[in-house]
Amino acid sequence: MKITALMENTASRSDIFSEHGLSLYIEAAEHKILFDMGQTELFYKNALTLGIDISLVDIAILSHGHYDHGGGLKKFLEINKNAKVYISPLAFHPYYNGKGKYIGLDVSLKDESRLIYVENEKIIDTSLSVFTKNHMERPNFIGYFGLTKKIDEEYVPDEFEHEQYLLIEEKGKRILISGCSHKGIIDIVNWFKPDILVGGFHISKISDTRELDKIAAALSLHSTKYYTCHCTGVEQYNYLKSKMEALEYLSCGKTIEI
Repeated sequence: MKITALMENTASRSDIFSEHGLSLYIEAAEHKILFDMGQTELFYKNALTLGIDISLVDIAILSHGHYDHGGGLKKFLEINKNAKVYISPLAFHPYYNGKGKYIGLDVSLKDESRLIYVENEKIIDTSLSVFTKNHMERPNFIGYFGLTKKIDEEYVPDEFEHEQYLLIEEKGKRILISGCSHKGIIDIVNWFKPDILVGGFHISKISDTRELDKIAAALSLHSTKYYTCHCTGVEQYNYLKSKMEALEYLSCGKTIEI
């Protein structure tokens, strides 16, 4: 299995673009998978530089309905003419940040015929599954950080029901791909108990080292290997890394082999 970061907040080489966002290209279980598409078309430009043919992707997953993960969806549908895109039916709801800025998706795309709406879970094949885990309790939920959704004319906290996770089961290993882990990284790991987790931890706004110590301790209870990025935050990653051996950073342009 190979996982390449096509988009992330930081770049590992000078010929690669970076932006606040995430896009992962995954070769696993005899599939070519695109997980998220960044906020612009830059994920595609990076794919060209890295020699990755986006037109050959046969499965796409959109982790949730925020612009920094699905802003490149239109470009993907233009370049790739065959892949289905697995997405929550709640992904096109109006989402906003703490300053009242719209951070949702392009709603003109919601009726595209290749979008497959996943209510709770979807078994794609014997190796690939998509889950929302919306029914699970979140005793370790970190916080909303000002993120909201608009219902009628009222802004209410975003409960992140539109977030979903990709589980890959291959060669006896369970690999979980999570875009931002908004529902709480500790609880997500407790739910799935993966051998490997790749994705953001959504802790970039946490500066209290006591909170970071709690996260590091909870994640270290598992035998999971973590590759994190994007909304974890570089400073937060560096602190967690000093506490956790099984943690690495996946920057744009980097490939990991599992």
